[in-house]
Amino acid sequence: MMADHHMGGLGHFTFVSQPQRVAFGAGMLARTGAELDAMGARRAILLCTPQQRAQAEQLADLLGSRAAGIFDGAVMHVPLATAQDARRFAAQHGADCAVAIGGGSTIGLGKAIALDSGLPVLAIPTTYAGSEMTPIYGLTDNGLKRTGRDLRVLPRTVIYDPELTLALPVGMSVVSGINAIAHAAEGLYAADGNPVMSLLAEEGIAALARALPAIRLDARDLRARADALYGTWLCGKVLGSVGMGLHHKLCHTLGGSFNLPHAETHTIVLPHALAYNSAAAQPAMRRIARALQGDNAAMAVYRLAQSNGAPLALKDIGMQAADLDRACAITMQDEYPNPRPLQAKALRQLLQDAFDGAPPAP
Repeated sequence: MMADHHMGGLGHFTFVSQPQRVAFGAGMLARTGAELDAMGARRAILLCTPQQRAQAEQLADLLGSRAAGIFDGAVMHVPLATAQDARRFAAQHGADCAVAIGGGSTIGLGKAIALDSGLPVLAIPTTYAGSEMTPIYGLTDNGLKRTGRDLRVLPRTVIYDPELTLALPVGMSVVSGINAIAHAAEGLYAADGNPVMSLLAEEGIAALARALPAIRLDARDLRARADALYGTWLCGKVLGSVGMGLHHKLCHTLGGSFNLPHAETHTIVLPHALAYNSAAAQPAMRRIARALQGDNAAMAVYRLAQSNGAPLALKDIGMQAADLDRACAITMQDEYPNPRPLQAKALRQLLQDAFDGAPPAP
């Protein structure tokens, strides 16, 4: 269990920093050319999903001759074939860099290119996924998703421009933001956690907790959008630096085996995973509750979701009651650090509560 670093000695820990440049602020998209210069890149291919082609074209106009072409084939879970197509596209256009503008799918495609070709990536996130802050990649082939860690895939530069998130729908903003909170929450009780990451985690959760209700009131509130991106940055940094526990493993199982939507799954499961771990990670729970301005970490996350119109039940996002036993069995197969040991009966109850949308167990 992690020590509460405000309460006593610091103990021993290892902290590894990752080489990355971040440019943050409204209007920063206009600095993309200068950031490419700082990277020593001359010809960039722009990556996006078909839906975000217009944003990529706007960026291509800004970059002029530095833009070598737009590849708009990014899709969820980065199919191997798509990654291979994008690599060929980069080679054909003589690119020395990839600029990924979009959410986790697009940034994931940039990472897949970097993994194979060593092409540096400049990431311009437009959601709160946080992938731009991690050396974690994922590739899907024949229905199997392979994930790994490799520093080559960490974007060299990240541009956070809150103006690019103004059009992110409110519902998506809320689940994407609570998904980001999950990274920081588990970072606070990570077996390999450290006091520096704990500071980032608590600040990241607090920034998102401030931002989401304000975005729900006014989706074009630039200050709230900036807070949300700042929180995303910090929470993503935690995800990329320390190990995750039960919550992330459970969501990986539910998403991978039952094809549930990523951010919604995280939003629904998080309060229940925190309740499960609560007694075994009390210092972390105190910090999560404090960041959310609540008394109980699990309830505060549940209320944040509930009061901002997020889904609360797995049954409402496509999970079948008949699959809960199998989900429990798959999750029990994995060995990984978690504050509380995995117990089949308690885990099955956690899944039932998440399926029903019941408040987290006290």
